[in-house]
Amino acid sequence: MAGSKATRRVYSTDGGRICPGCVRPIAECVCRDRSRPREQGDGIVRIGRETKGRKGAGVTLIRGLPLSDDALKALAKRLKSKCGVGGAVKEGVIELQGDQRAKAEALLTAEGYRVKLAGG
Repeated sequence: MAGSKATRRVYSTDGGRICPGCVRPIAECVCRDRSRPREQGDGIVRIGRETKGRKGAGVTLIRGLPLSDDALKALAKRLKSKCGVGGAVKEGVIELQGDQRAKAEALLTAEGYRVKLAGG
């Protein structure tokens, strides 16, 4: 390498995102414990709606849940079932199709989370 700057690979077309710890694709990461809860933050779950980068289709985003990846997927499944829509979990954020803020707020409040509607 020229100079003193070392470079590291963060993305590969073969496997997508690369874990900086074990230098494997994120799906095959061995250094991150998926059963460990995420950072708690300020303890407030924020529910917002976004259309940016989605060709005008709105989605409801739920951020700030202090759950492990497995528990987050289970909660997303319950939310999708209650709202009757599809969705996904991406990088610790639950995405629900359409404007599902009221239904998601009701379910999360019933489960004991402090919920705040964020954005417009």
